[in-house]
This record gives sequence, C-alpha cells and structure tokens, in this order.
Amino acid sequence: MRKVVVVILGIPLFFFGCSPNNVTVDESLGRYFDSAGVKGSFGLFDNGHGHFTIYNLSRYSDSFYTPGATFDILQALVAIQTGVVKDEKGFGTGGDTGQVVFSQLANELGKDTLKKWIDSLQYGNKAMSSDVSTFWQDNTLKINCDEQLGLLKKLYFNQLPFFARTQEIVRRMMSAESNSVYRFCYKTAQERRENGDGIGWVMGWVEENKHPYFFVVNLESADPTKDLRETGLVIVKKILHEQGFFEGKK
Repeated sequence: MRKVVVVILGIPLFFFGCSPNNVTVDESLGRYFDSAGVKGSFGLFDNGHGHFTIYNLSRYSDSFYTPGATFDILQALVAIQTGVVKDEKGFGTGGDTGQVVFSQLANELGKDTLKKWIDSLQYGNKAMSSDVSTFWQDNTLKINCDEQLGLLKKLYFNQLPFFARTQEIVRRMMSAESNSVYRFCYKTAQERRENGDGIGWVMGWVEENKHPYFFVVNLESADPTKDLRETGLVIVKKILHEQGFFEGKK
C-alpha cells in the first residue's frame, strides 16, 4: 500500500522559514532504495507551487553527512568570485582528476578564505579540519539534505552572494542531460562515513516547460563495491519518472 502523509511544517532550513510549507511525506518511495540495497532519503521541491515531496523525513532534515564532491559547488563559486580561476575550463574534466584539482585549489584559496565563505553561507556545520585539502571528504564538514537543496535553489536563481556571472558558470559545470522536453542537471559524490559505510549524493534540478524542480538524494551502503553515484542516479530517475517527469507534461 502506498503510504503518503501530507503535513504542514515550519522547519527553519530550506523548508525555508518563510512560511509553513506543504510537504508530502511519501514512504512508498523507500522501495527504490530497498531494491537497490541501500538506505537513504529523497527530497523534491516544486518551486512553482512551493511543495515538497520527501522520503525519510528524519534523515532528510536531521542527519548530517560529509558533502564530498558536492562541495565542489561552493569551492568553484569562491574560486571564480575571487579570480583564482577564470571559468569552468580551470577545473579540469571531473572524476578523480577533477578532485585532485579541487584539492590543489583548496590549498591555493587557503583556509581563511574558504572559512569566510563557509561561515557566510552557513554551510552545514561550518567545521574545517587542519587539512585544507580534504576537510570536505574526511567527515569534518557535514551538511544535511535540506541545506543542500537550499543551496541549489539559490544557485539556480542567482540568490547566492556571488556575481551573477560566477553563479552562471557554476551552473554550467553541473552534469547535464537535455533534449527538447527537459533539462536534467546534477552533481554527484561518494565518500565514507566514520563507520566505513559508503555515503552518496545526487543533487540538482530538472526543468520542464521552463519550470525548475530541485531534488536531492542521499544514500548509504555497507557494501564497499557499490557505486553510490550511479545507484543514486538510477534511484532519482526512477522516482522522477514516477512523479511524471521527462515527458514534458510538468
């Protein structure tokens, strides 16, 4: 049986404290995580109607995890804003090579500059370890799903305290799939928790008929061989298909 609960919440995160928001808690979406052999949470924000669809609300709003490569979004914003990097060409080609570039970039930007922006944006728990090149991977800096979704929305609408050009470039850096019907933009990450479990992120937005919908998937597995980036992408696409996306009807 499909278990859906509609609740009114006033959570001062991206449920955004502006006014109580209509939230559908849909526990039936757990079947996608179960079939993939992972646990996790999912959030989808319909910007046009101010409506959330969430699976596993407690994990979505109350649990914090290392951001891994999703921190590239903030670091890219800072690097372009400060002139350390001119545009997206300065960040390499992604993957493992891209992460080496971001580790080197963190050293160039320096701890003080990064801490200034982390504090300014109220990013996660705002914690940094002594190693400026790994703190977003080593379980020092942590963030929850709701804050990730809020960052995406502000980035999309040029609402972050960076130049519009800076935000436009970083949006272009997101992986994208598009055709005449939709545009699907996302960022993925995979790291490890302190207990050894893998942690994955898939976060971004899907546009249909010029309307954006923002999503975040957080997932976890004790299987060290599982590719949580790919697993997360499969999960989010299945959920979005169920919600009626990718058909140009939204």
